[in-house]
Amino acid sequence: MNRRILLVEDEQELCMTLGDRICSEGYEVEFAHDGLDAWRKLAMDQFDLVILDLMLPSKSGLELCAEIRKAEIATPILVLTALSNTIEKIAGFKLGADDYVTKPFDTLELMARIEALLRRSSSQQGNAATAAQVLRAGNVVLDMRRKLVTRNSETVVLTSREFQLLWYLVERRGQTISRDELLEQVWGHVPGTLTRTVDMHIASLRQKLRCTPKNSELIITVPGRGYRCQV
Repeated sequence: MNRRILLVEDEQELCMTLGDRICSEGYEVEFAHDGLDAWRKLAMDQFDLVILDLMLPSKSGLELCAEIRKAEIATPILVLTALSNTIEKIAGFKLGADDYVTKPFDTLELMARIEALLRRSSSQQGNAATAAQVLRAGNVVLDMRRKLVTRNSETVVLTSREFQLLWYLVERRGQTISRDELLEQVWGHVPGTLTRTVDMHIASLRQKLRCTPKNSELIITVPGRGYRCQV
């Protein structure tokens, strides 16, 4: 069965051209031209990926992103927008986005990012059947099957990307993992990519998991080398 993508975009011409390009790669595409329409379709149907514009009628992309994660819908979200400021990017990641592409964009790069997100999602689902289902790191418990994280038995709401990043670090506890390795294995990016994505996601994880200088063993920064889970 072809992978299904929901393209949430109010520019009709872009929907047509981008939709045709995505379909040419063998994917099925459903369109939504405003936030409310997108939310109705997500509530009624299942998709493998959401491509989401931020500047939408009736309900903004950021609002929609937050509602998707609040509803515990784990579908990967690729933000596609003209808003390129770091503030908007950080807001998108904190609310649940998995990747971020700004307009104007290179179609080949966009398709590569789509493929990487879908591949990562499929790999995670496939590995769940054979890999360890639960990991523990101090008072934090990760449940792969339910994509659930708890701290002191309280649920911690993470984006799918944050969950993947935390799982990767905890699964390799004691090892120092470089930013390049994290970009390649968690994001599917080419090693050497210049981006602050890893650091922003680590900062978000620390905040959500309430890591403090006195309780920072869960995610340790190793200067000049990367990050390590110590517990």
